[in-house]
Amino acid sequence: MADSIIRVLAKNAPVKASAVFARDLVERARQIHRTLPVATAALGRALMACSMMGDQLKEEAGSVTLQIKGGGPLGRITAVSDSAGNVRGYVQQPLVDLPLKGPAKLDVGAAVGREGALTVIKDLCMKEPYIGTIPLVSGEIAEDVTRYFAESEQIPTACALGVLVDVDQSVLCAGGYLIQLLPGADEAAISAVERGVERVGPVTEALRSGADALELLERVLSEFELEVLSQRPVEYRCYCSRDRVSRALISLGRAELEDLIRTQGEAELTCQFCDKIYRYSKQELERLLATV
Repeated sequence: MADSIIRVLAKNAPVKASAVFARDLVERARQIHRTLPVATAALGRALMACSMMGDQLKEEAGSVTLQIKGGGPLGRITAVSDSAGNVRGYVQQPLVDLPLKGPAKLDVGAAVGREGALTVIKDLCMKEPYIGTIPLVSGEIAEDVTRYFAESEQIPTACALGVLVDVDQSVLCAGGYLIQLLPGADEAAISAVERGVERVGPVTEALRSGADALELLERVLSEFELEVLSQRPVEYRCYCSRDRVSRALISLGRAELEDLIRTQGEAELTCQFCDKIYRYSKQELERLLATV
């Protein structure tokens, strides 16, 4: 089953929703960053939440950055999505390992921590980005995203995210949804959403039974008639390039470049998102210096 992201609108109620099926995307992140299971789950949840936020953007060149700093052993988690939901990210400490908090249940909340904040930065191609920050609720990420939308964007939201890690530490399944109430939603619509969320239960169980992104929404929103607004493939995608890294080196300025050439004679830079290594010889650094 290929990774995909979907947006729907209820025809008979002011309700909109997004869902993502992202097994390959999260597995690619695991392979790049060599994460242990609890880090895989936390990073995967952040990537999928950010992907759905990015897919909501109307600006084609826009982007969304999701940052989670919970004070837990994982350190900072960062995810960045383009407007098509393609996403990249990293976790500061990928080799964290914690005891399970229940049978086959990873303790993501303890790994992320609860003494910190979730920040969303939306680049809408304007002068200044939109920045919203809320204190963490649980560190489980889905609950924190729910609170973010309620407090920073005043949108009542139900968010569920799940990553199931196999015995060999690979990703068995991963997915999630965002269900949001639009202005005019009444108690009947709210109750129908709540019943659907409770009925379906954990996302990973629905995914294990064969649900894709659309079927996940159809199960949760079974009391509504749904109209599909968009559905497209999604992937882990990094936009780094040698040209971008060169521009970053140039932006250091003449003094820092000269010091780098004098003290190290070369440079080796690693992309945080895909771990690709860019190496610069002394001659290449001198050519960059000449453009400053």
